[in-house]
Amino acid sequence: MVGGRRRLGAALAEDLAQDHALVLTSSRSWEGDTWLEGLGKTTGVEALEWDARDPRMGSRMMADLEDLERRGMGLSGAILMAGDFPEMPLGTWSEGDLESVWRMHLTFPFLVAQALASHLAPGSCLQFILDAAIHKPLLKRLPYSAAKLGQTALVHGLARALAPDIRVVGHALGTLMPDEGSDPAVLASRSLLQRNGSAQDLARAVRYAADSPHLTGEILTLDGGWRLA
Repeated sequence: MVGGRRRLGAALAEDLAQDHALVLTSSRSWEGDTWLEGLGKTTGVEALEWDARDPRMGSRMMADLEDLERRGMGLSGAILMAGDFPEMPLGTWSEGDLESVWRMHLTFPFLVAQALASHLAPGSCLQFILDAAIHKPLLKRLPYSAAKLGQTALVHGLARALAPDIRVVGHALGTLMPDEGSDPAVLASRSLLQRNGSAQDLARAVRYAADSPHLTGEILTLDGGWRLA
């Protein structure tokens, strides 16, 4: 599982660790992180440091994956989650801001998928965590929305490139775990189902995709009907 160390990602990891050995990555060092102590006590957890901003990340990822393989740790699937969710109105974005967003939400996921491709076991599912903004771009987060839409092209293209051995699926998420300071009731009112989702909703979708051998190249949307409201 790449990224998503906090909040939604942490909740997903805790769910999957019940019956899967996990390899987790983060852009920061795991040293002293007590969260890992109670995770995967019976299944096992490996923690790696993969920083999207590191220009040498491509070779670092390949070296780590080869090391896992040498130690007999095969990969039966992968989940790619990106971090930040920057909000800036039109007219305030600089080239540096845009480069940072593209790298985090498009360049890095592509490099990760490229590195993982030859290390995933046949029958594996490569899953991208996207955003429902691919259907209805967020006006205060246009570069982020555009990058996530770019990831849908990766889902479709990689599904073709990696078939028939590897399946590729995307998950376009609405509000699952509202940010601190936001109003959950207001956010829920913007969807057809009038409720926010949960980490369990994502976990069920991830497990469904992993266990569906005839599913590939699709974007599953979990937004409670937000895009249609």
